[in-house]
Formats: sequence, C-alpha cells, structure tokens
Amino acid sequence: MPEFLTQQLPDQITVWLETHEWVSIAGALLILLAVAWLFNFVTKRVLVRGLFSLLEGPPQTDENGKRKKPDAGIYYRFGFIRRLANVIPALVITLGIRLIPEMPEAAVTIVTNVGNAFIVLTIALALGSIMDLVNDLYQRRPDAMDRPIKGYLQVLKIVLYAIAVLLVIATLLDRSPVILLSGLGALAAVLMLVFQDTILSLVASVQITSNDMVRVGDWIEMPELNADGDVIDIALHIVKVQNWDKTITTIPTRRFISGSFKNWRGMKETGGRRIKRAVYLDQNSVHFLSSEEIERLGRVSLLQDYLREKQEELDSWNTKLEERGKEPVNTRRMTNLGTFRAYMVNYLRASDRIRQDLTMIVRHLGPGPEGLPVEIYCFTNTVEWVGYEGIQSDIFDHLLAILPEFGLQVFQQPSGVDMRALAQGRSQSDNTADDDNRSLKDSPEGEPGENDAETESVSSDHPTDHPTNHSTKQEETR
Repeated sequence: MPEFLTQQLPDQITVWLETHEWVSIAGALLILLAVAWLFNFVTKRVLVRGLFSLLEGPPQTDENGKRKKPDAGIYYRFGFIRRLANVIPALVITLGIRLIPEMPEAAVTIVTNVGNAFIVLTIALALGSIMDLVNDLYQRRPDAMDRPIKGYLQVLKIVLYAIAVLLVIATLLDRSPVILLSGLGALAAVLMLVFQDTILSLVASVQITSNDMVRVGDWIEMPELNADGDVIDIALHIVKVQNWDKTITTIPTRRFISGSFKNWRGMKETGGRRIKRAVYLDQNSVHFLSSEEIERLGRVSLLQDYLREKQEELDSWNTKLEERGKEPVNTRRMTNLGTFRAYMVNYLRASDRIRQDLTMIVRHLGPGPEGLPVEIYCFTNTVEWVGYEGIQSDIFDHLLAILPEFGLQVFQQPSGVDMRALAQGRSQSDNTADDDNRSLKDSPEGEPGENDAETESVSSDHPTDHPTNHSTKQEETR
C-alpha cells in the first residue's frame, strides 16, 4: 500500500491490509475504474455535448414557436468525435494500472496491451468516420456526381483497417510490427485470394471513373441482372440501382467492365426522348384518290401545300407520257396512304412538343399477316416519363381518329364481338332462305298439261342430242 495511506489508517487495519494484499489491489482497481468512469462522463456529457451544440448552431423554432428537433445527421457525420471520446478512459486505465503497487507484472502488461490495442482500434474507426465526413462534404459539390470518390475512400479504409489490425495484433502479442510484416510475404498468395474481389472491384472502379461510364443519377439497363432504373450509389464493390418499381438491385462493380449495359444519360443530356411506334393498317383499304377525295382533302390546312405541289409534279410527269398517258394504269396518281403520311409529317412539324432539330420520319414497314405497319419516328421536347407518355398518346389518339378521313382502316384480330356479329348475320341469312323455300312450297300448282306443254316447247327449241346444250344444262344443274 502507499505510505501516505498507511500513515492515515490505524495500525490494526494497516496490518490486516498488508496480510490481505488482494483487498488493497481490489480497492485500487475500483478507484481506478471510478476515475475512468468520471473522465468518461465529463468527456461525453460535457465536452462532446458542448461541441455538438456548437455544430448545431442556435436553436430554431417552427411557425408555432416550438423548438425544432436538432438534425440527427450531425451526430452521424461527426461520429468520430464520440469515438475519440472513448480514448480518454482507456488512457486513464492504461496509465493508472501502473501506479497500483504490488500489482502483478503480468496483469499490468495484459491491461496495458489491451488498452493500447483498444486505443489503436478506436483511432482507426475514428479516421474511417472522418473519411465518411469527407465523402459527405464532397457530395455537396456540383460535380460530385460526375466524379465520385467513394470508391477511393473505401480503398483507403481497407488499407487503414489492415494497418490497424496489424498494430492491434502486434500490441496484444507485445511484438514489433516489423516482425509481423516480414512474415506477410509467405501469405501473399493467400491474401491475393482473399482480396481477389476487392482488387477486381478497385480496378473496375478506376476504369468506371476514368472513362465516365456511370454516374450517380444515371438511368441504366442491365437485363441479365433485372436492373432498370437510376443509379443511387457507386461504391468500391457494388453499384446500387433503384428500379422503377422502387426495388433495389445490387450489381458488382466489375460487371460494368466484364459485361454490357445501356446508359440513358445521352437521352437526358439531349433533352429529347424518342417515339418509335407503329399502327397497323388494313392493306385492302389502300387505294388511289379520286378527284372528289382530293377536293375534300384539299380543305385540310396541313395538306393544301402538299396537294398543290404533288399535283403539279404528277401533271408534269404524266404530260411526258403523251399517248401512253391516256391509260390510267400508266399514269402516276396520289394514294390515300401517301397523303396520310404527308399529313402526319406536317402534323408533327406543326407541334411545339416535338423536337424539330432531331430526326422525324413517318414511314411504312414491310407488310405482314398483321397488316401494313405505319411507323412514327420522332423525339419529344421532354425526357420526363409522364410528359413523354402524354405526348405520345396524344399523337396516336389523333392518328387513329383521322384515319377514316383518308379511307384507311386499322387492322386488328377479330374479337368475340366480331365473331358473334358474324354468326348472327349467318343465322339471319339462313332464316331468310328458309322463308323463301316455304313460300315456294306453299304456292299452288299449275293446271294439268301446262308443264307438259312447257317441257315440249323447251325440248323442241333445244334438242337433247346437242352437246353444247347438254353441258349447259349440267352447269345449270350444278
């Protein structure tokens, strides 16, 4: 026991404590733990809280005059302060254990080594929190989405934690870290195998960043992994994609290098989204325009210039045919399908919701069993999904409604209503035929001898031995 303490105590208690040394050691340990708890309380409840109060700033009130709750994100971003606060009681225990007299040397060594290892680990975790804070501050930059640094910071974290683990092991074993480093050469192959994914992800992350392949906020598609949505996070090992159904798809970073994917960033940067959709027409409804139809369509403002220029072109062509131009089959004439295509082109050009500086085509594709597809290919002036779908729907609503004006019909497979109408039409025709047969049966027969006379007159006019008349009668019978 310390001499200053033995001088203050009675002789009997001093003798008893000297006889029972473990009691004095236990008392000293309790005192040490109490001092460490006091330092921990003062550090966290006074210093740390005061520091967070300074970071939060003056208290703010809402419209009702009530005090707003502090931002919980501050405690997360500055979490390294709380971690560093744990170093103070660890230092108290590490330094105070050596001041306890008659403490076994082995116990002092163990407590000291464990305390030093705890301090090293706490400092390493605090440095990792500082790296997270650096990434959060970097995210506030306007160009942070184009050049993310999260992957590089994660590499630094891995190196930091590896060094921390090495120092912790060296501290617990009470050996120099250099000795442990000398033995790592033999474990190089094992380490390469263990950190294979990390190395590949690091290389992929560097290539993604240097080539500007993916950014946070990009819309990407990777069908083999069922990923179709916006990139919300790019880390060292994984890239998170939030799909349109709000599910999250996690993709290994190296898959962006080893596989293929589609990035819709170019569409957003252009400011126009493509419409590429076809409507199928009945090929039997395609025909040449008559003069009455041309006159009627000439009243459409979008077709007036087209019809005048087209008519002049056709007249000039047909004039050169001379005598051959007298036959309609040799002349060039306007069709309802070509006039409809010209109308849709002018309709798109007159719309302020279609990009006029990008490709615009109205064409018909190869005909097939489903009809003749007429495709509209253009770009809207917005990339927003709802606005884009609204523009596309308005265009095809007008297209389907205007088709009868050109004498065109939409091709579609017969539905149940069509089959029922067809069956009803057949039943009505069958009923009409039955009524006619009944009316014939109910009619009165002629006078005797009239049919014989008619038969004789027919026979005399048309001999039965004439081959031509015989074949004609057979055809009539059939």
